[in-house]
Formats: sequence, C-alpha cells, structure tokens
Amino acid sequence: SFCIENKILYLGVTSISDPRINSELLSLNPELALVADFRLILPEELLDIFPKGVLNIHPSLLPRYRGPIPGQTAILNGDKSTGVSLIKLDKQIDHGQILVQKEEKILENDTSESLYLRLFELGAKLFSEKIDDYLNGRTNLKKQNDTLATFTKILSRDSGYFDFSNPPTKEVLDQMIKAFYPWPGSWTKIRIMDNELRIKFLPGEKLQIEGKKPVSYKDFINGYPKEGKKILEKLNLI
Repeated sequence: SFCIENKILYLGVTSISDPRINSELLSLNPELALVADFRLILPEELLDIFPKGVLNIHPSLLPRYRGPIPGQTAILNGDKSTGVSLIKLDKQIDHGQILVQKEEKILENDTSESLYLRLFELGAKLFSEKIDDYLNGRTNLKKQNDTLATFTKILSRDSGYFDFSNPPTKEVLDQMIKAFYPWPGSWTKIRIMDNELRIKFLPGEKLQIEGKKPVSYKDFINGYPKEGKKILEKLNLI
C-alpha cells in the first residue's frame, strides 16, 4: 500500500526463486540494491545483477548475532546495547564486509518490536549518509572477524514457552516477555479450575488467556481470585 500511495514501482513475490525477480531487475539495469529485514538468502546470480553490489541493514554489531533474530537475542541475553551494521552482501549469511556500524542503547522497557524500529531507522539514516561515498569509491569496507561470530536461531511458536512447574527466574522471564513480543510471546500452560489454559505474558504487566483479550495483572486476579495471585507470585511477577 505504501508503494501504491507513493507511486513506487514494486514486485510482490512469495519465493526468492520466482523467475520474475531476475527478469524485472535486469530490465531496470540497476546499479545497487538495499535489503532490510529480508529473511531469505539471496542467490549469487541475483547478487551479480548489481554492479555495485547489494547492501544490507542488519540490526546487530556484526559479527555478533548473525542470523534471523539479533534483536530478540540481545534482549534475551540481557545486553545493555546492540547496534546496526550496513554490510555488502556475499553468498554467506550476514558475512559480508562492513561499510559502517553504529551502537544503540537497549532501553529498560524495550521489546524486540521497539528495538527493531529504532535500529532500522538508524540503519536507513546511515545508508543515506554513506551512499554517495560508497558509490564514488570513497569508503573502506572492513572484513568481519569470523572467529568472533555468533549465530541466532529461527523463532517458532515454542520459542517463548516455559514450564510453569519449573519457571524461569524473574529476570529471565522479564527478558523473555520483552524479547518475544509481539510474536511468539512468552507463554505457558496452567491448570485453573480443571481447565488447562494457555496464557501469554505481555509487556506492561499484562497477560492474555488464549481466545480472550489482554488484561492487567490486577484484573486477572479479580477474575480468578483464588488462583490468580498464586500464579503471579510463583512467577515473581507481583
């Protein structure tokens, strides 16, 4: 809708192997491409279309946190800061040479959603500041130190699950709640009044029983006066 409203040429595809991608790009005779939050590996023949290469905004200080979930991983690990890297893509995952990097503080109440928003805004700013120098050969690309590389894993629905009978510490659960918001959420299964309920814990002292609207901890206790307080106390949330 953004492209339509702003009269920007676009191509919507569901697979990187769609033959229209190469043909459409070749017809444009492009010089450079920029990739941001694109979670598919670009094949080498696609990279070769662009004489000046393909730049990528990656939301971490590479080579730390290569892979699909650098923001979530930084929050889960309790990092105080992360950053953004503008790199020139090669055929390996997040392996390309670095054009520029900038550190960004992780705020106390950051979720992965809010953190990614700032990091990609910062990455877009770095791109606009460096693009002329890059195109005119006035930048020095820096090779990543592969010995320092760390890797992140693909998220699934079960990534945010924890066992209520053996819950994480207060600190770890807080990190999970922020890291896994908005998806897949930090969740568990709890038996209340002979019913096993799937409960997702949200930022801002809220939770959501599957199939119902989010409620505050206070409202949850009011709704389940016998069990609610015990559940939250066991998780050290109150």
